[in-house]
Amino acid sequence: MRGEVIMIRKWKRRRLTFITFLGACLILLVGYISQPIKDVDVEGMISVAHRGAASYAPENTHAAFQKGIELGADFIEADVHLSKDGELIIMHDETVDRTTNGSGLIKNMTLEELKMLEAGSHFHPDYHGEPVITLNELLESFFGQVGLLIEIKHPALYPGIEEKVVEVLSQYPATDSVIVQSFDIDSMKRIHELDPDLQIAVLMKASFVPVSLWQLDELTSFATYINFNISAVAKRTVDEIHKRGGKVLVWSKKDKRLIQKAVSYDVDGIITDFSRWPVEEDIQAVNE
Repeated sequence: MRGEVIMIRKWKRRRLTFITFLGACLILLVGYISQPIKDVDVEGMISVAHRGAASYAPENTHAAFQKGIELGADFIEADVHLSKDGELIIMHDETVDRTTNGSGLIKNMTLEELKMLEAGSHFHPDYHGEPVITLNELLESFFGQVGLLIEIKHPALYPGIEEKVVEVLSQYPATDSVIVQSFDIDSMKRIHELDPDLQIAVLMKASFVPVSLWQLDELTSFATYINFNISAVAKRTVDEIHKRGGKVLVWSKKDKRLIQKAVSYDVDGIITDFSRWPVEEDIQAVNE
């Protein structure tokens, strides 16, 4: 039955609570310098590990996604590009330069070439040998363990990427635990046309805010989630989306103000690089 793979208990609406670890509470992770943390129970508010637990392990790698699960994320977020030979590649940038030992555009490289790259050492030497992974590999490892938020990056660069994503997801019997998102509204409309049962999220650029009521009508006609930087959204907009049966995820800096604003706005989830929140307040959580 569709949806059975979701951890349903995570969706029960309960108040957000904070448990401050006493003393110097440590997260022990190879290659990561431990720091005091606050444990956050986000029952009822979705916790999304952005690029995995990308502050604890190299982003968009198996290690980061596994750490996100260990830290209690409801969803892990992964970015998708298309290789030269049509494989769906998990990486944030359109080039491999920043996060691997290689150089060049993903769209100009084959899967074999991408698999020769090393994607962990840029974060810490202890992650040397961490490979570039595909969407297929992500699903094989984590589908059914955690929700998956799949972001299609720069779809205009990859004609047919929407069909590729839907084709891969169609191999799985229940996709209620999967959300596909992008800043590209037309791309998300195309995903909805290909599979109306998939949950769609539209990421809103600051230049699109404020959003008119007729725009919300259009967006919520095909998208389940309308997602914003918390600094660019008003509570009235969140309320109007909820009135239309939609949901809202937010991203921004990880600090008490984000938590307080998200809770007061009654958003449906927070996208962060952590599933647990550092004591230090001014740490960048999410970049587009």
